[in-house]
Amino acid sequence: MVLIDLDGTLVDTAPDLAYSADVMMQRLGLPPRGEAAVRTWIGNGVERLVKRTLLGTVDGEPDVELFKRAHPIFLEIYREHVCTYSKLFRGVPEGIEYLLSLGIMLGCVTNKPSRFTEPLLRQLGLYGKFGIVVSGDTLAEKKPHPAPLLHAAAHFHVPPSECLLIGDSVNDVQAARAAGFHVVCVSYGYNHGHDIREAEPDAVVDSLAELPALFA
Repeated sequence: MVLIDLDGTLVDTAPDLAYSADVMMQRLGLPPRGEAAVRTWIGNGVERLVKRTLLGTVDGEPDVELFKRAHPIFLEIYREHVCTYSKLFRGVPEGIEYLLSLGIMLGCVTNKPSRFTEPLLRQLGLYGKFGIVVSGDTLAEKKPHPAPLLHAAAHFHVPPSECLLIGDSVNDVQAARAAGFHVVCVSYGYNHGHDIREAEPDAVVDSLAELPALFA
């Protein structure tokens, strides 16, 4: 089985997330952050992204009342713009079709809530490619906890040692290691501005179209 992360691995969702974050800030009477900054804050779910946008940094907790105002505003905007500017990364269709040609069972695992995950996958023509989609609210835990990965492995009745996660961030590497999965990362994703090689995945590719070389 191969599980593939969504944001930063399959789809460049940063433009829509940044748009939603900036409109949220404007409605709150605060300065927008811009897409370049938002790209470095993606990867731990919508709530964390909202908090980072309010703070203007990766770590910390914003004012509780400000977050309570901001979060529903972001959700409202993003629901209407989940796939306005988002697009597949280069090589994604080729990589997925290659894996399917091998008869490998595919799943998608993401920290994005299901109400955004499924519409995004459907609009980009990917939803039917996956035998399971595990979103950030499917289980009580999300990546880097291993539960979403182990849930998918159990769904397909495949032992973790025969499973691979393809992702873009240290969260993916940590989840894979904790679950006993192999892990391959893409070089182009959202990893808070750090080179994913620092997390020491089993391999790094510049495009999913390079997967045949790994499986040869």
